Amino acid sequence: MSAAIEPGTVKRALSAHAAIGLIAGALLYLVSLTGTICVFAEELQRLEQPDAPEMAQIAPDAVQRGVEAMLAAEADKPVTSHLYVHMPSADLPRATITTDNGARHLHPDGSLAEPEEIAWTDFLVALHYKLNLPSLVGISIVGALGVMMLALSLSGVVAHPRIFRDAFRLRARDKGGVGLADWHNRMSVWTLPFSIAIALTGAAIGLASLTAFSVASASYAGDAEAVFATIFGDEPTPDKTPAPMPDVASALRHMASEKPDIAVDYVVLEDPQTAGQAVRLIGKPERRLIFGEYYGFDARGRFTGSVGLSDGALGQQAAASTYDLHFGNFGGLWVKIAYFVFGTAITAICATGTYIWLGKRRRRGHDEPVLRAGWDGIVWGAPLAVAATFAARLLWGNETPFAAIFWIIYLIVVVAFIALKYKCFYVFSRSKLAS
Repeated sequence: MSAAIEPGTVKRALSAHAAIGLIAGALLYLVSLTGTICVFAEELQRLEQPDAPEMAQIAPDAVQRGVEAMLAAEADKPVTSHLYVHMPSADLPRATITTDNGARHLHPDGSLAEPEEIAWTDFLVALHYKLNLPSLVGISIVGALGVMMLALSLSGVVAHPRIFRDAFRLRARDKGGVGLADWHNRMSVWTLPFSIAIALTGAAIGLASLTAFSVASASYAGDAEAVFATIFGDEPTPDKTPAPMPDVASALRHMASEKPDIAVDYVVLEDPQTAGQAVRLIGKPERRLIFGEYYGFDARGRFTGSVGLSDGALGQQAAASTYDLHFGNFGGLWVKIAYFVFGTAITAICATGTYIWLGKRRRRGHDEPVLRAGWDGIVWGAPLAVAATFAARLLWGNETPFAAIFWIIYLIVVVAFIALKYKCFYVFSRSKLAS
């Protein structure tokens, strides 16, 4: 016969179990909060660097001049393997060239302007996308949180058979937490289609790398890039022999004359100024959910074909549609506003769900005021830490260590809430004993 487990051991195990649940809930809350803010990533870039040159469009020859000027300016730096030109759009009316070495804005005539300084926005996107962790680890954790969010959404419907019948029923707040539970359930119903779409696409994006590695191990001799190439196309075979500048202007003119209904969002140069270089333009067809189609050109600007994201296999089209569906990059400002409203609701659902869970544990005899205080710190600490990083950006500029500031302040807020609660609990217990 096994020895009985000490009650104190059971209590500590339950507390540890609750703490693990709290950590998972905290990460889901943080990803929901930052994702809601990142809906307006383009607008945040303009807010962060308001003086950058802006334009509704830029001429093909101006883009050519910008590419040549950028490569000339980096002649003394390591050779870039990729060069990207962000073309002006309605959401972000700026032309910007990015290489492996840095990024510069362009003036309308194609001359180089000031360096791009959007480190705070990039930090916020990275916080949502990978929790500021190494890429594969962070994005996989966020993908797993998407799976968890999907499971919570579906299991919540199954666990509450009357959830749709009571979709607009709200009871008054009481000591049992009924009012809070009603708000949690109602918001869950109102945002259910959105929650499922966000969770499903987030899981697909986050776990894509792990899936690719698994498929590569089974069928592609461990080459994960070959797996992605079946969807997004192959990169050109490298040939580092020096070659003249690619003709980007001709490629852009071809798109303007042959496909005038497709707005080019990006110009991509692969291995520029080498014999293996190629030009790819990313353009989004009208009334499509895909993030864009890849249109290939050779170094002389002659069209070589498209990848098939817009009209290829259904799997390709589905994969290319996950990004815009997840981030709300379609339909303009009103879609962004809707995503922000629904995202705020999901963030509130994450916060209230843990409060309801802690309340149920308390009613079952597992009162854990420290965990409750920790959750208070998590809920209030995240927006405070984000606001602190933005204030640091205003004070200290683009080189501010945003990730360090965020996590340090976040930890301080959580610890402060716990310390305050623990102190109050200790004083209350001493006063009871004294009486």
